[in-house]
Amino acid sequence: MKWIEDELQKLEDRSLNRSLQISATASGRQGYVLRGQNTLLDLSSNDYLGLARHPAIVDAMIQALLAEGAGSGASRLVTGNRPPYSRLEDALAAWQQSEAALVFANGYMANLGVIQALAGRGDVVFSDRLNHASIVDGIGLSRAEHVRYRHNDMEHLRRLLHKHRDAGRKLIVTDAVFSMDGDQAPLAELVALKQEYGAILMVDEAHSGGVYGERGEGLCHVLGLQSGVDVHVGTFSKAFGVYGAYVSGSRVLIRWLVNKARPVIYSTALPPSVIAGIAEALKLVQTERRRRERLAASSRQFRSSLRKAGFQVGTGDSPIVPVVVGDNATALRFSSALEAEGIAAVAIRPPTVPDGTARIRFSLSAAHTPDDLADAASRIERVALRLGVLAR
Repeated sequence: MKWIEDELQKLEDRSLNRSLQISATASGRQGYVLRGQNTLLDLSSNDYLGLARHPAIVDAMIQALLAEGAGSGASRLVTGNRPPYSRLEDALAAWQQSEAALVFANGYMANLGVIQALAGRGDVVFSDRLNHASIVDGIGLSRAEHVRYRHNDMEHLRRLLHKHRDAGRKLIVTDAVFSMDGDQAPLAELVALKQEYGAILMVDEAHSGGVYGERGEGLCHVLGLQSGVDVHVGTFSKAFGVYGAYVSGSRVLIRWLVNKARPVIYSTALPPSVIAGIAEALKLVQTERRRRERLAASSRQFRSSLRKAGFQVGTGDSPIVPVVVGDNATALRFSSALEAEGIAAVAIRPPTVPDGTARIRFSLSAAHTPDDLADAASRIERVALRLGVLAR
């Protein structure tokens, strides 16, 4: 195992070593997290609507735990497909205005399963360069040809589609909101291109589901494009505050995934308590519009404060606000200094982001108050000036 020690040292030398830090819930303080003895403003989690500790969700999970027990006992194709699954999937399909829906264990498994089921040898998958790692890995495991197009560059995608026009199946995959940049995909143009070239379009709304839309349906619905998207993926681990993922689309698509998506076939089903929590969260996502409104206001306030301080925070109106600092060591120092100032904000480094674009990725929640964010912006500016991240 000496080679592992050598490789770990190389990571350390490049400020790329990672380790697990224990974080705990800050009792009685929404939007905060405990690290050791320190209570920190949590600007790192994806609990966008502040639902992770909602009492109705917790109670639903407890009641299901008492009624059904701790585990599901098997995969869904064996004995793990409990009645709450079908009720949840019916509710998800109605919410997404689709014919059917299918629940997966998590977003990573959903993307792996769907891409492998829809593409294989002789097929081509067109993927935005900044797509999530689960999409990249799903394409690799599918054994289809992986063709990357420049981030949000539709003219580049058009040329690639034309080049591969005689391929077997053509699948275009994109995030709706990109997880490390917080910007949006040009969904209307993607729908037009998939129609022009006879491709399948798959959109991952992991960071936009629950956040956008009258009832939190996501960015595709806001833009009126849901009928032009063939495969719609979303998660329950972010805005929903629970765990798991879903795919929605036609009945034929869902039947195909039940037969071909390996993570569904070969994984134990989610416990009934988790399904109950998701079902309750779905109700809250649809009805508690004020949470989305508060989150949108917080995003505008925080972005404006950082811009006034001199930061380049990128485009978009999502709750993901990146501050790119460049090198890995500086990003780590920035993150550590922010923690000393009472802010949990993680340094994001390659391979999660491209080389030379290490950053602090601030992630907002409806649980944050305007005072929380105004104070955080001041402290972030102060730390950045001290470290030379911002010029005086």
